[in-house]
Amino acid sequence: MISLEGTELADLSSESVIISDPHGVIQYWNAASEVLYGWPALAMIGRHLGEIGSRERAGIDYIDALLREGRWDGIVFRRSVTGAEVVAVVRQVVRRDAAGVVRDIVEFGRDATPLTETEYLRMDAELQGSLAASWELDTSAARPMLDAIAENGRNGAPVDLNLRPDWVDGLLTATRILAVNDRAVRMFGAHAGHEQMIGQPIGTFWPAESRIVLAELIEQVASGRSQLETRRMVLSGAIRNPIVRVWHSAGPKPPGTLLVTINGAVSDYRTSWELQASEERYRRLIQNLPTALWQVDSRRAGEAFDALKARGVRDIASYLSRTPDLVEHAKDIVRVTDVNRDAMSLFRAQNPAELIKPVRYLFAAAPGLAERVMVAHFEGRRNLIEETRIRAFDGSIIDVLFTVTYPVPPEQLDNTFITIQDISERLNAERQLRKLQADFSHAGRIATLGELATSIAHEINQPLAAIVTNGETSLRWLARTDQNIEKVTQLTSRIVTNARRASEIIHRIRSMAAKHEPEKRLLDINEIAREALLFIRHDIDSKSITLSTTFAPGLPQVLGDRIQLQQVIINLLVNSVQAIVQSGQPTRRIDIQTSVDDGGAVGFSVFDNGPGIAATDLAHVFDSFFSTKDAGIGIGLAICQSIIGAHGGSISGANRPNGGAHFHFALPVPA
Repeated sequence: MISLEGTELADLSSESVIISDPHGVIQYWNAASEVLYGWPALAMIGRHLGEIGSRERAGIDYIDALLREGRWDGIVFRRSVTGAEVVAVVRQVVRRDAAGVVRDIVEFGRDATPLTETEYLRMDAELQGSLAASWELDTSAARPMLDAIAENGRNGAPVDLNLRPDWVDGLLTATRILAVNDRAVRMFGAHAGHEQMIGQPIGTFWPAESRIVLAELIEQVASGRSQLETRRMVLSGAIRNPIVRVWHSAGPKPPGTLLVTINGAVSDYRTSWELQASEERYRRLIQNLPTALWQVDSRRAGEAFDALKARGVRDIASYLSRTPDLVEHAKDIVRVTDVNRDAMSLFRAQNPAELIKPVRYLFAAAPGLAERVMVAHFEGRRNLIEETRIRAFDGSIIDVLFTVTYPVPPEQLDNTFITIQDISERLNAERQLRKLQADFSHAGRIATLGELATSIAHEINQPLAAIVTNGETSLRWLARTDQNIEKVTQLTSRIVTNARRASEIIHRIRSMAAKHEPEKRLLDINEIAREALLFIRHDIDSKSITLSTTFAPGLPQVLGDRIQLQQVIINLLVNSVQAIVQSGQPTRRIDIQTSVDDGGAVGFSVFDNGPGIAATDLAHVFDSFFSTKDAGIGIGLAICQSIIGAHGGSISGANRPNGGAHFHFALPVPA
């Protein structure tokens, strides 16, 4: 209830003043209300306001907006005491107690019955504009296009903008925002703010689902074919059954100035301050996330994709490769709408405004990334994750993990999220780790070559001895009086062949001993194994070990580093040789096999008939610096595991049922 003084003042008011409780039950009805509606106060106190609603227009769909916003202005239709319809212009205000609970609703009204249907519809639209999402638009720059549309219509069938997306884009780009209210900023500005929306094309912020609707309404009103246009629209988000209205702005406004509003029931019925508090919590959360975050409005790109799909485009990657201009265009029409502090820090920006603009700058250091982002969006993927680089505003290039999360209906389609994480330190640590692993592997190769020094010397001595023998024989033939040129030529050819053989052996040794960055290529594991045997075959033969090889024919190639895989095979063979010799077995045997595993991986196995692996050691054979040999340093098998792991494979060691050990590794076959 209002105070006695307030009641007395309301009694003197020329406007209708009605006070009702939160349920619509009338608590106060002043004298002007009796005049306007004909009902005396005694007959109305305690009755529900809806009881005098017009039978034809008894809707009360504005109640939700009233309770949410605290105020509602508009046209109401009521029934007088005689049954006649009364049209009133009203302003309703919600009053709350100190705890925020609704106390009552005060309505101020005046007669609008003398107005024509068009006049009160226009007035209602203007009143609703104060509570709707509202824009004031300047269509002057769009006049050439509007004239072209009108001319086209005069010369033939009216233009169907559904068939001319280029005209829709042109019209909404040329139509600029002169003013915008808080609700439009909150609902459609994506945190851009008033200042950043003023002067921008309406198409930048208008919901993608209803661009054609707005273009048609602007064309009809701006062309003078209609004073007020109202239409339902499609809109993702909180508004249900939204209605868009477009009409000429009243008052001393330049020609071509239009007003646009969007009204509708809001799905989220929280009060305005609850919504603001929720939004503030959301913004604080975004700002304090421990990673750089961009909120992006990609509706324009989504609209372009829908048009392409309607034209039958399915392979978007091929289409973009043929039309690279579309990728460049997308970089300018897809806009950043909000960023957090970490985003500013990552790009060395001074304020958020430097980042809230088209997304082009995100792809400056990785041009192909924009195309891949578009492909993922077109294909309807939820996420795209990629390691790439960005260029900060100070020119520095930063290694980052770039993640895009796309919206899926019914989520708001203007909310695409991009997170960018600086991974420079991680990549640098990985590079250092790879260097240490390479040094570790190199040390292992040097140690292995030292153990194979006798075999290596034997391999080199064989061609050198042949060179000496053939050279001495050639000299004797040349010293004879009956020189045989054919024989000397044959001997010289043998010298060249053996020299080349010695050179190849030295080259293999130098390759094994040299430091190098791993270089992965498609390789035949059988060929790798045969080359590795050249290093150790003499050692095997000199120790009276029988070697059996079973190389599976037609093996698929694997992707790997030749020297590293040879190192693994040599290490496994050296271990088998040493184990057999230490065991004192009278019969010594090593079997080598290659195969394709059940899972399609290429496998390599070494079997020996040595003592096997002690049960207590099985879990530790691949540990660094673990060795069962007195003089061993325990890096051979650890290196093997490191190399095979880096190739995406697996390695294992086990005991054979009849004695001896079995070591096996498997490498994946590239797709």
